[in-house]
Amino acid sequence: MRLWLGITWIYAGWNKATDAGFLTQGSTSFIGTQLNAYSTQSPLGTTVFNKLVEHSVQVGLFVMISEFAIGLATLLWVAPTLAAFGGFTMSVGLWLASSFHVKPYFLASDTAYAVLWISYLLLILGKRPKADISINRRGAVRVGIVGALAIGAVSLGKLFTSSNSPTSSSNGTSKNKVKKLADLPIGSTANFALASGEPAILFRTKTGVFAYSAICPHQGCTVGYSATNKVLACPCHGAEFDPFNSAKVIAGPAQSSLASIKVAIDGDWIVLA
Repeated sequence: MRLWLGITWIYAGWNKATDAGFLTQGSTSFIGTQLNAYSTQSPLGTTVFNKLVEHSVQVGLFVMISEFAIGLATLLWVAPTLAAFGGFTMSVGLWLASSFHVKPYFLASDTAYAVLWISYLLLILGKRPKADISINRRGAVRVGIVGALAIGAVSLGKLFTSSNSPTSSSNGTSKNKVKKLADLPIGSTANFALASGEPAILFRTKTGVFAYSAICPHQGCTVGYSATNKVLACPCHGAEFDPFNSAKVIAGPAQSSLASIKVAIDGDWIVLA
């Protein structure tokens, strides 16, 4: 349990640290965009998230450093009680922010991690009935080292940054151009981004071209097209949409269709209409 939780939290921090868009406003994976999406359905209400959105970059840095610190402390057995409580608190926070309304509940991993962390915490306390969470000088040094390692890991991640964001459709005077018609054969799809950074997906069929926003209306995750199942699927909570029927919901927790984006063919180009 300790190994699984520690590695998972380090991986979560690394995944964000190596994402060039996580702290970049306008990117499809920007933390501020995620916070905005959370505010629409979280029981915490919009007031809390509006404050967080104002300090999105600082929130993103705090989350990354916390994930690295909790993961490293768990693996290295540094302040294990505090680390376990931190992991539990973060899992509960993510549940309230992201997956509170997910139905059925077992699709939401945040609750499962909260149970794992609280079980791990109780196991630690059970083995040490008189556990003292106070930190002596030696413990303080170890905690400081873990904190430094966490900050260093965030910095190291920036050396390996990769962006999964699709290419923006804005390009000087060609800002309405999305893709060359010749580069999109009939029956194929292409990812692109609006000038705002919002991800979108373009389709071409025998009857023409059409496009949808790739932002899932449930919690703001980015959907992807499954050619095998011919659906637009959300990797976060399993929502599925039918792109050939106005992107209507066919499975999962989402309550509304994907937003349609107007496109048209103009000469050799597919453009925003």
